[in-house]
Formats: sequence, structure tokens, C-alpha cells
Amino acid sequence: MIFVELFIVYFQIGLFAFGGGYAAMPLIRDLVVEGKHWLTIAEFADLTTIAEMTPGPIVINSATFVGQKMAGLPGAIVCSIASIFPSMIIVLTLAYFYTKYRDLKLVKSVLGSLRPAVVAMIAAAGLTILLLAFFGTSALNEISELRWIEIALFAVSLFLLRKYKTDPILIIFGTAVTGTLLYMFL
Repeated sequence: MIFVELFIVYFQIGLFAFGGGYAAMPLIRDLVVEGKHWLTIAEFADLTTIAEMTPGPIVINSATFVGQKMAGLPGAIVCSIASIFPSMIIVLTLAYFYTKYRDLKLVKSVLGSLRPAVVAMIAAAGLTILLLAFFGTSALNEISELRWIEIALFAVSLFLLRKYKTDPILIIFGTAVTGTLLYMFL
């Protein structure tokens, strides 16, 4: 029964995850954390971090993580296939129709009107992650105490990215090492 549930949830995520991985994060949170209670909000934040750092699409990485947690290797495989399947069918169908009708004004208008919705979904996912980092797991319900280490790492990272155009990989690695050391000794 768990395999059917895993397949259905990640099929839905794959079917409705328009705009890429970051846009899918609110949907994953709603279905996996709030709907099925397979993850806590803290585990979801960890999942987001791990999915961001590991190679591959975020939805696939989250599917593998959740599937492994819920049903081991078979669960990871089921979730991964379920999340890929609808996208594969949709992309193949859209590619066919796009190549056939790409010069129509209606097609250009529809694609242009989807952009703001995708930007809003990405901003919502980013804000959720930022609130979790700065205020802890209760950030979505009430503001608790500030987490100064995360705020400092964020500020320094943002400064390095904007001012010196530092490679994001170096920033991720540097904050991981710095955060680990700070939490070990503080």
C-alpha cells in the first residue's frame, strides 16, 4: 500500500511541478509534510538542502530521499519513476505541439503569462527556506528566537556573491564547513 501512496504523491508532484524544482518545493511541502506527514518541517528543510547540493533535479532528489525514508530502495525507485513519468509525457506532447504551433500569438501569450506565476512560486519556496533558516522549525507558525549563525552565513554569502561574484559552489562548501565548525564549538 505504501508503494501506491508514494507513486500517487510523486506522480502528482511530477504532474503539477511547473517551473522547475524550486517552484515544486511548495507542492512537495504541502503533499509530503502537511498532507501525508512523511517528513517534519525540519526534515523538509534538510531535504531541500540535500536536494540542492546533490547533482540532479530537485524533484528527483527529493523523491529519492522520501522514497528511501518511507520504503527503502524500492520506495526510492517508485518515487523517482513516478516523478519523472508525467513530466516525460507532458514534455514530449508539448514539444510536438510547440514545434507545430510556436508562431501563433496565443501560444506566445500563454507562455508569457505563466512567467509571473512561476516567479511567485519560486519566491514562496525561497522565503520558506529563509524563514526556516533564520527562525527555526516554528517559523511558519510564529517567530521564535533568531538563529544568528544562519543569518551571519547568509549575509556573508550574499555579500560574497554580489560584491565579488564568488562561485556558488565555493559558497555552499564554505558555509557547510563554517556552519559545521561553528556548531561544533558553540
